[in-house]
Formats: sequence, C-alpha cells, structure tokens
Amino acid sequence: MGRPFIFPGRTIVVTGGANGIGYALAERFLAEGAARVVIADLDGERAEAAAAGLGGSARGCALDVTDPAAVAGVIDAVEREGPIDLWCSNAGVGTGGGLGSADEWDVTWRLHVQAHVHVARLLIPRMVERGSGHLLVTASAAGLVTNIDSAPYSVTKHGAVALAEWLAIRHGDEGVDVSCLCPLGVNTAMTADDGPDAATRLGGDYLEPADVAESVVAALTEGRFLILPQPQAAVMEQRRASDRDRWLSGMRRARARLRSGS
Repeated sequence: MGRPFIFPGRTIVVTGGANGIGYALAERFLAEGAARVVIADLDGERAEAAAAGLGGSARGCALDVTDPAAVAGVIDAVEREGPIDLWCSNAGVGTGGGLGSADEWDVTWRLHVQAHVHVARLLIPRMVERGSGHLLVTASAAGLVTNIDSAPYSVTKHGAVALAEWLAIRHGDEGVDVSCLCPLGVNTAMTADDGPDAATRLGGDYLEPADVAESVVAALTEGRFLILPQPQAAVMEQRRASDRDRWLSGMRRARARLRSGS
C-alpha cells in the first residue's frame, strides 16, 4: 500500500482532461477540495472551455503528451506557482481492430507508453527531491486481460501497466506513489461507436466516467496501486494467471459468441 492521498489544498494536472474520464476526474478532484486542477489536452480550446465550465481554480491548457518539450513546459508553468502533487497521465486513443496498421502502432505506443515515460523522466525526479508526489497512469483492463479486438491497444496498455508497476517499485521508497487505473468499458467518446460485438462488452455494462472518478478518489485516499472500477476485472485477471491455456480457450469461445451475436 502507498500513502493516502489527501485532496484539500493540492495541485493536480489531468491530461486528456477535456472530456470523458479525464474531465470526470478533474470535476471530482475540485469537489474533493483540490486547490488547483489543470486540464491539459491536445485541443487547447476544449481544455480551456472545460476548465471554464468547471469554474473555481480549474485551468485549461494545450498539451501534446507525446512531446517531451511540451510536457516540460507545462510542468514548469504549473510549478512556478507551487509543486504538482498529483499528475494524472490519462490521455489515450482508440484504434481500429485486428493487428493494426503501422500508424496505429506508432500512435498507440507514443500515447499509451511513451507519454508516461516522458512525465516520469521530467516530473518524478522533482517529486523525489521534495520527498512527495503521486503519478496516476490510466491504463485499461485490456492491459491486464487483453482486448481481443485491437492488438495495438491491448499490447500498449499492457505496457502501461508494466511501466506503472516498475515506477511503483523503483520510487515507492522515495516518497513517490504510483497508481494504475484499469477500467473495463466506460461510456466515453472512445466507446461511442461500440457495437454489440465489441470486446469490451465482455466486462458487462459500461460505467459512466463519474463512476470511474469515484473509484479513483476512493483508491487514492486508501493508497492503493491498482484501481479497478469494475471488480470483475480482478476475477478475469486471476483466471488468466491461474490457467493460461484454459483462459485462452475461453477467450476464443467468447470472441466466437460476440461475433455470432449469441
């Protein structure tokens, strides 16, 4: 277990925060008493509009999380007014199905893995120096049990989980806590076009972003690393680990059921 995160008075940055899970996190953090919440998004205008909608101490800014120079600029700008207590590395992208194109592999790798590496390189040393700080990596249950629709999405989300674990091991004794968010299906723009045969349907009904934010606040307050808004993800991961061959067979059967509509 890590250290409990106390929200009142804290400075928090949420990437990919203009909508979906990121926006719900920003909204909930403000409700919990955060002093400053910075909504960073590739679309700067949407980020500023989202912050204006939340009011209070929310701010919006443009940020390409795959550009380390841009990440460094946002860190410097925010920390001129005080240290960042929590960075939510939340930006992500959905991709087409199958093995994926070269472009899909490139964009998912840069967003789902390298973006977390950039912020770890740039921000964690500052947190270590002051002996406190928290990094939240938004991965996916696909990083625990595999998304059978998209190889690029599933493989890079596995990478995000592995990186979060590595960072937690490496820096947990230096005052820096790491958490990893792994939801199943969530009603966001990314899943808006999901049909009845989408692999994420295997996890049951989709949650709302506000439900995910509730789970995040509870987990951070308790100092937990792995955040599972849908508890059945833990059962699915345990089945995978206990008998990999049986799990693979079961996933093939599940895919067949989805494709047949039964």
